Amino acid sequence: MIKYKKDIILALKNIGYSTYKIRKEKIFTEGQLQQIRDNKLLTQEALNKVCALLNVQPGDILEFIPDGEPNEPKSE
Repeated sequence: MIKYKKDIILALKNIGYSTYKIRKEKIFTEGQLQQIRDNKLLTQEALNKVCALLNVQPGDILEFIPDGEPNEPKSE
């Protein structure tokens, strides 16, 4: 599973982008904001915007967490 390493909404707020300003300037749609809140991945275009606004690389804000251990073969 890929998830965000940090709170993207808070990181944007810390650099002056409140959710009000984001909506007013049409940086992200309400749906995209909700995806971020729900820890769901954005489209590549929206992720590009996040990286540009925060001045980060995707690896700085995303991490891969394995869903679980792979099934081991059963011994007979």
